[in-house]
Amino acid sequence: MRFKLFVVCALACGFMAYVLANENVSTEVEDQIIKTVPANKAPKIVEAAEFVEIPEELKTTPAVKKVDKVSPPAVAPAAAKASSPAPAAAKPQAKPIVQAAVAAAAPMKLSPVASSRGTDDILTVAGLKPQAKSGALVMPLEYLGELYDVDTSGYNWDPNNNVAPPDTASTAAGGYTITSARLAELRQNFMYWFFDKDMYGGRGDYQFDIHASMTQLHKNLNFQMPFYGFRFNYTRLSLNGYLEFSDPPEYLTYPLVFPIKDWPVKRDPSFMGIFFSKCRVGRIYPTDIDQRTPGVYWRVVRDLMGRTDRFGVEVRERTMWDIRTGVVGADTFVPKHVVIATWKNVSFAGGIDNSLFTTNTFQMVLATDEVYTYAIWNYAVLNWLSHTEAGGDTTKGEGGTPAYVGFNAGNGTQAYEYKPYSQNMVIRDLANRGWGNGFPGRHIFRLDEQILIGSCNKDIDAALLPLTFAPESGNMLGGQVVNITGPCFDPDIRVTCHFDTESVLGTYVDRNRVICVQPFLKAEGYIRFQISVGTQRFKWRGKYFVETPAAATEKIFFATDDVHKKNPNEIRITWNAFNLTSNANANVMISLWGYRETKIEPQLEYIDVIEASLTNTGSYVITPSNYLNRHNINNDMQFGFLQINLTQPDQYSNLALSPILWSRPIPLAWYMAPQWEQKHGKRWPRALCDNWIRADRFLRNFAADLPLCPCTLEQAVLDKGRFRPDRECDKDSNPSCLRHRGAIHCVVSGTPVAQGAEQQCCYDRYGFLMLTYDQMWGSRPRRIHNLGKMPWNEASKVPSLSMWFHDMRPFYSCCYWQEEQAVGCETYRFERRPSQDCVAYQAPGVAGVFGDPHLITFDGTQYTFNGLGEFVLARSTDQSERFEVQGRFQQMPPNYYGQVMATQLTSVAMRGNTTTTIEVRLRPLHARWRYRLDVLADGRKVYFDRESLKFQHFDGVTVYTPTYLLNQSQVVVQFDAGIGIEVVENEGFMTGRVFLPWKFINKTAGLFGNWSYNKLDDFTLPNGQVASINTNDMRSLYYNFGLKWMLTDRDVSGVGAALFTREFGRMASYYSNASFVPNFVMNPVDFLPANRSYDVDRAEELCGECSQCEYDYAMTLDRDLAHFTKNYYETLVNMQTENAQRVVSCGVLQTPRFGRKLSFDFMPGAKVAFECNEGFILVGDQRRECLANGLWNLPEYGYTECLREVYYTRRIAFIAIGIILLVIVPLMLCIVCGVYRYRQKQLKEDPHWQMPVLPRSRAGSARNLRVLNYDPEDDSDTDASTLKKTKKWDLDMNDEDVTSSEGEKPKQTGRRSLRSGSGTELNHDGTAIDDEAGHHDDDDDYDEGDIHTGTVHPAGYHQPLSPEEADHLHQQQYSPTFSGVDSRTSGASSINYTPQAAAQNRFGGVPVLPNNTQYYNRPPSGVPQATAAATATPVRIAPTQLTQDSGLPSPPLPHATSPTPSVQKSTEV
Repeated sequence: MRFKLFVVCALACGFMAYVLANENVSTEVEDQIIKTVPANKAPKIVEAAEFVEIPEELKTTPAVKKVDKVSPPAVAPAAAKASSPAPAAAKPQAKPIVQAAVAAAAPMKLSPVASSRGTDDILTVAGLKPQAKSGALVMPLEYLGELYDVDTSGYNWDPNNNVAPPDTASTAAGGYTITSARLAELRQNFMYWFFDKDMYGGRGDYQFDIHASMTQLHKNLNFQMPFYGFRFNYTRLSLNGYLEFSDPPEYLTYPLVFPIKDWPVKRDPSFMGIFFSKCRVGRIYPTDIDQRTPGVYWRVVRDLMGRTDRFGVEVRERTMWDIRTGVVGADTFVPKHVVIATWKNVSFAGGIDNSLFTTNTFQMVLATDEVYTYAIWNYAVLNWLSHTEAGGDTTKGEGGTPAYVGFNAGNGTQAYEYKPYSQNMVIRDLANRGWGNGFPGRHIFRLDEQILIGSCNKDIDAALLPLTFAPESGNMLGGQVVNITGPCFDPDIRVTCHFDTESVLGTYVDRNRVICVQPFLKAEGYIRFQISVGTQRFKWRGKYFVETPAAATEKIFFATDDVHKKNPNEIRITWNAFNLTSNANANVMISLWGYRETKIEPQLEYIDVIEASLTNTGSYVITPSNYLNRHNINNDMQFGFLQINLTQPDQYSNLALSPILWSRPIPLAWYMAPQWEQKHGKRWPRALCDNWIRADRFLRNFAADLPLCPCTLEQAVLDKGRFRPDRECDKDSNPSCLRHRGAIHCVVSGTPVAQGAEQQCCYDRYGFLMLTYDQMWGSRPRRIHNLGKMPWNEASKVPSLSMWFHDMRPFYSCCYWQEEQAVGCETYRFERRPSQDCVAYQAPGVAGVFGDPHLITFDGTQYTFNGLGEFVLARSTDQSERFEVQGRFQQMPPNYYGQVMATQLTSVAMRGNTTTTIEVRLRPLHARWRYRLDVLADGRKVYFDRESLKFQHFDGVTVYTPTYLLNQSQVVVQFDAGIGIEVVENEGFMTGRVFLPWKFINKTAGLFGNWSYNKLDDFTLPNGQVASINTNDMRSLYYNFGLKWMLTDRDVSGVGAALFTREFGRMASYYSNASFVPNFVMNPVDFLPANRSYDVDRAEELCGECSQCEYDYAMTLDRDLAHFTKNYYETLVNMQTENAQRVVSCGVLQTPRFGRKLSFDFMPGAKVAFECNEGFILVGDQRRECLANGLWNLPEYGYTECLREVYYTRRIAFIAIGIILLVIVPLMLCIVCGVYRYRQKQLKEDPHWQMPVLPRSRAGSARNLRVLNYDPEDDSDTDASTLKKTKKWDLDMNDEDVTSSEGEKPKQTGRRSLRSGSGTELNHDGTAIDDEAGHHDDDDDYDEGDIHTGTVHPAGYHQPLSPEEADHLHQQQYSPTFSGVDSRTSGASSINYTPQAAAQNRFGGVPVLPNNTQYYNRPPSGVPQATAAATATPVRIAPTQLTQDSGLPSPPLPHATSPTPSVQKSTEV
């Protein structure tokens, strides 16, 4: 028995020693193996050799554009320096496995090459034998005895040398410069460097500490390596075919599934699995050419960007060009650090002894610049698939579950399994697929944020396959070269790329890449991008982002603003030459394009060549005078673009395709002005403006649909639901404000209104709204939104282009190229694009959640709810305007004392009526190094780290991040209905705020309550009932209100269904826990133990009077949480206070034409003064004041105007005339009305009464005379009708007739009273007469008939004339030129007349009637007024008989003198 035990122990010890000997080959054994295969005994292994054809020489064959048929390139092209063009990928038909010298010595020779597989026919039997690969694994026979490239230190720089080079990093100037030939030689090798020796007798890269009993080693990287959203400065090198960054699970269950759902209960490791399977160190045959020790190798090469030593330069250049040519989108990548991990001849665990010779060899190369990380996986040999624990056999490692190939981010976040190879029998095809850099077996990935495959995948098939392409966005105008990787391409099979609604043919580059040039797309935002290969359907798909021309990445830069001027001398432009090609000798062409809308179809047309051929230096000066004699057919185009492209791209890139660089939209006056002048004259800007005004007046009015501008900049910034920053004038990213001088910030409506218009509001340095009524640089609404309107392929709906055509173009022709006071500019400012004031602006309602968590409703109710799960924050109860905002609350991490019974906000999901669902999610703790928040649109992650991607528009919703942030720590979501949601993150703590317009008042529900300005209904339940809850009773609030709004994955009436993106099978129940019992005590003094008084004091010190802050600190002991809780609380309260204040504005106060306002303020208390331009005079009030009631004070002196001096003089004259007319016309009307009423009254009393007339002419005198002598009952020839035929009666036949028409006619001045100088009436002889004796008209019985016939009886009755008396009266009748009325103005007494007096002939006529008191009650000229009034006679007094004695004058006495002119009254007109 003892002997048997001894034998068993001896056998066991022997077996263990044998296993250990096989697991770890000693140095002595290695030396023996090397000695057994000397270089001069190569013919002994010829029988076990493989024959590989060696090409005669290494030459390049340029790739050309393939449309119908594409021939593959022959071998790898020559590489260049780091500053030279990127070398094409190495694509050998038959890979060289010997050195160049050997190949040159024996062209087309079948050289024997030893194979490490020997008699192993696993892959051969399967028919999947890979092509031979050159490199360190398979080496030529002559290697060990030849010195290939020996430097002064004695080191051989052959790429296949197994001895490590001198590890002396250098950054000294004038170091090593790699040649194109050397770079090409390095890149022709499949495997990267790994060494089992060094020059100092060490083990090189070999990790002898890794073996079966210790399968991994910790490795410090000493730099930050981004991986799958996280960032690590260390790793663990595992024998089991992966690099890990955290502890793996205690045991594994096959097939492996990552991420582990039970995390954090179970560990979820973060790892890169190139061949994740249990391995052990294998063995090699003594006949294998590569006799480097089996095992794991590790090398880190750091700080490559500045290194000048040879090995550093070669590692940097080889890695850089392999990645640049192997991965789309890596054109500018320069590695900073490189990690090379190699698993050479590793076998599977659990196999028998002979299975140690069944080995796999693979290599992982990691390159990073600490922002981007790329991985190159080289699968040299795969002879086994699985280990025994996974179900594999013990001899060949076949069967069971094959190795896992892929990546896991860890911490329960996300994973990427490389399908179809991972854990599948086709995993052996990894050595034959990939075709990275033209090598079968090489697979390239990008790892930093998401896992993007850079190699083709031939073995996968599905309805929807992920497509990798770069760049992922491009200018809407087209010309973007898109590199595509996905399926493995064939040069003879056509590839079609489909951009939304446009299709183009792809150009074959290599088996791993196809290029498509983006066409002109009339679209914006994310569109469908898909390709088809051959006759297959479009199953490879992705999302391509279309940038609007006005917001696209700027690639042509203007040094100054001269391009916007009307007549610039020169225009300087620059561009990045490497955006076209890295060849500095390439030629480019600069051309000009224009846009117009004269048809339904948008018209983007070529105009002219600016420069036909120019060396690609990156700069050019345009001289507009060179284009004076152009005569373009399309000279009606007023704006357009500059375009730059290669003239002969096939000479530089082996492709007949050229990238195209576009400028931003620019006006074309610098080019078209001479043609416009010929067409419209010198005032062509006015003509262009007038044409636009006429056309614009036919279009609909759009201003009524726009939201009103906020009054101040503070209000505009806080209105997150309706306004976003304007790219053209942003205080954070673009303060130039070219078209809004004097502004510091502008905002525009976030989404187009129903009719597609856009509001713009600009603010000056004082924060006040700028109006076009004040200046041409004010806010201007736009007919077309920059995003356009569906369908985008129609005129007036194209993104950016239609906006420029309708809104930007007229600004230049009407205002920018004319004076501000021009008629066209004022029409543009006041009529067509006037600013909307903020008189009726309504600030939005705000509610928010923060901390762990604390909520403030729209009505201002504050409470704390520590629910665990997904809940409704706010939703609309109006079916016509629906929206939902949901929040996910997860438990706080434990603190020093253990578990924290409180929660925090970690995700917000939202959706409008029919819009895209947006989710904003907090990233894991160690994944926040680059992005703080994840944004998902319909479950797909989107990023905002580039300028052109800062504002992204989806269906019915716009999402943007502030332009000054690159880490996505603040996200704003705006819906078409004016709803805004803002999510902010700081140090891992989120806050969410909801902004609603007034149309949602009394139409909301959820944890944010009903917005009704009544706090009593804030706790409305899903069924519509209002819960009566005290906010201090946190337990009642938790169970009776908060939990009622918990979400599930099914639709619940009044609550809805969860909107969150589900990953890895985690449904709502994974996050929700209705049985969770949080802390219901708010005051830290009440729930903290007595021995933690320090924490209470600390909370009071940090938080002051903020109870929410004190609660959070006492619960978590986290100072950051307390700080940001206080910050979020104060911010939200200030927002509500600001928005609750009544907005008072006086509105527009128009600036007088040809004048200016000294202030543009329109808020209460503002005083605005006016001034006029030189040569103008201010009329009206010089200052106006905005009153507290929101009205401008009434002007005291009239509305303010600025008039030219001549117009001012005219106005004053017109005003004077007007005043006179205003006084005289009413007075005349009153007189006329008075006379009319008087006449009506007299006619009523006496129908025969006639208005007395004051004659002013002979005709008037004759007419009066006829009236006086008219007798209606007398039918004799002496009636009034015959008076015209009566011979003129002369006063004296010997005297000259003063009325004669013969001879010289003396001036007739009428009859005047003869008075003395004292005013006494004179007789015929010039003596005074008795007034009372000379009057015979005292008879009161007057009748009008007495005037015509008869005499007045002394008794008062009428006595008719006898015929003889009448005839005698006719003979002595007074001349018809004079009338009785004239006598009224000639005096009141008898007149002494001397016809012979010369003075009498000079001054006057002949008084006929001695007295006029019979018609007028006026005193004689010489009688005082008082006496005259006392002795006035009645108006109606019967006249005396018209006789010579009583009325006709006597011949003047010789000594009589005529009266002076001063006392005469003329009756002549």
